[in-house]
Amino acid sequence: MEKILIIDDSAVQTNLLRSSLEGDYEITTVHTAQEGLAYAREGGFSLILLDIVMPGMDGFTLLKKLQEEIVTQHVPVILITGFSDIQSEEQGLMLGAVDYVAKPIHPPILKARIHTHIKLYQYQKRIEHMAMYDELTGVANRRYYDRYCVAKWQEAIRLGRSFSVCLFDIDKFKVYNDTYGHPAGDKVLAAVAGAVSSNLQRGTDFFARYGGEEFVAIVTDSAALPTFQHFQKIRQAVEDLHIPHEGGISPWVTVSVGGITIVPKKGDGYDTHLKIADAMLYDAKRYGRNQVVWSNERMEQWREK
Repeated sequence: MEKILIIDDSAVQTNLLRSSLEGDYEITTVHTAQEGLAYAREGGFSLILLDIVMPGMDGFTLLKKLQEEIVTQHVPVILITGFSDIQSEEQGLMLGAVDYVAKPIHPPILKARIHTHIKLYQYQKRIEHMAMYDELTGVANRRYYDRYCVAKWQEAIRLGRSFSVCLFDIDKFKVYNDTYGHPAGDKVLAAVAGAVSSNLQRGTDFFARYGGEEFVAIVTDSAALPTFQHFQKIRQAVEDLHIPHEGGISPWVTVSVGGITIVPKKGDGYDTHLKIADAMLYDAKRYGRNQVVWSNERMEQWREK
């Protein structure tokens, strides 16, 4: 069932919308713009219904913020308002809303518009998935990563958020392919990608195939130590798949992990910190593989083992 987020300070209005839409959609309602932004950032919504007039942050300001963030910028937003002037409608559409509905609301017409915009959003997602996801593993591909990492880095600088980049490498993968064959190796790539993806559960977490047997993850808004600890659990989740690997460094397929967490500032370069993550990965291999090595912004190194 598709999910709709309703952001409106009026309890009467949200109850009316909910009663009109629930049954066809999974509905979440919030009454402030700040709450709405927090929920929207978690991801998973196929459409947002947004009131323009709200205390504190108004709907136009919130719409602009939604358009600036990667997770929310493509989610269709329908503005709902008591304003019927052309200037307000033009402003909303120019800021990125897909539609503009004036009160009083006629539920059948609103439902028809919602149905149309969700269908268009689903089609857009299917096309994007074909272009931006790795066919073998089902995770984001290098093209998607190249676009995403720069935008997310700039967003972290603008918002003052922590930013973690992490590189994974399947240990002794060439030996695995030579021992078990490339079809078996393809299954390992898919299994490892699935194990990591299932443990990166926030809507803002990003995971991609970087190339060959290497993967990359980006996590924002999480401090260095808990991020380091979380990736230890992910490394263990891969080993717990118990995929036999006679030529590995344990009886099972394992991964080495290297990463860094910083709060980037204007002038900091993403590529510089990606190289630090790569150096942490190199150290994880040098120290014996099947472990996580991490750095914080003070260049202190933490080792799992």
